[in-house]
Amino acid sequence: MNYALIGCGRIATNHIKAAVNNELHIAAVCDVRPEAMETLLAKHGLEQDASIKRYTDYRRMLSENSLQLVAIATESGLHAQIALDCIDAGVNVIIEKPMAMSMADAEEIIRHSAEQNVKVCACHQNRFNLAVQETRRALEQGRFGQLSHGSIHVRWNRNREYYTQAPWRGTWAQDGGCLMNQCIHGIDLLRWMMGDEVEEVYGVTRQQFHDYLECEDIGMAVVKFKNGAIGTIEGTTNVYPKNLEETLYLFGQNGTVKLGGTSTNHIDVWDFADECELDAKNKGLQEATSNVYGNGHTALYADMIDAMLHDRKPYVDAVAGRNALEMVLAVYQSSATGKPAALPLKDVSSTDFSEVFSNLGEEGTDREV
Repeated sequence: MNYALIGCGRIATNHIKAAVNNELHIAAVCDVRPEAMETLLAKHGLEQDASIKRYTDYRRMLSENSLQLVAIATESGLHAQIALDCIDAGVNVIIEKPMAMSMADAEEIIRHSAEQNVKVCACHQNRFNLAVQETRRALEQGRFGQLSHGSIHVRWNRNREYYTQAPWRGTWAQDGGCLMNQCIHGIDLLRWMMGDEVEEVYGVTRQQFHDYLECEDIGMAVVKFKNGAIGTIEGTTNVYPKNLEETLYLFGQNGTVKLGGTSTNHIDVWDFADECELDAKNKGLQEATSNVYGNGHTALYADMIDAMLHDRKPYVDAVAGRNALEMVLAVYQSSATGKPAALPLKDVSSTDFSEVFSNLGEEGTDREV
């Protein structure tokens, strides 16, 4: 199966590793910076592989190669257009989060992929964490009973050096703030676990310490789900001095689970009324990871390959990517208007909020929407 990667930045190594682990033929890589391609390939011992073509123009790459699967790992603002071009070329795609920066683009990807019979996978790899999978299994078995509430806390650190590495970071057009970039994986998990269907979101965002950015560095929200459950979101890049945790809580009538670690990769609490012998392995489960991205890319790739071979939906499909994006945009909209945002959202884009912090005082702590 011929595979290509578009975008060779920070997250690209996880994609190349997943491609290698799944024995894909890496036909090409693409980046506007030739040195980024060489650095990435060298990291995986592939720099001498002459069969891997290098491109600075992804459209040329698509036209000159017979590709079955492409992963898109560019700056977020380019995801949608590249995905649509891949779909037009009949190529299946894995799109790094967020899938798009506007609801219109997300809906177009869904519509277009259905028309072209092309598979689209949104790269929310944390769904494949062992702790997450065990929790999902318990949820689908009905062990929680009626859900009361849940919450996601993403308490991380990003300093000035991180943002200066790539000028698109922290911009409304190309990235969004901490909720869109760092916290969207946890937001995806919360919505997915709590039943997916949302009535409204009430949110507040601030720009506390990163006044050199366009976007927020902390956001909090309350979510009303259609099944009557309540969710809360806390996402920030203001934690001193380093990443602290990504923690998901689920509370049901008959069960309580807390997933912790830096990326929901540990089970800290596992309590059910119908406790069985098999629960013992989940109490205190820890999945070792080398970074906050976890180990899920390899499993996500394996699922996407299987979906292509058996003509089924990927486990994390384009609708899932749309839903996660919608949650973040709903927080932004609510924060900007001071009112709850009713779902589904229509015609909302990250760039709609490009002025929210621009005229609000000189001190970061005065910057609130």
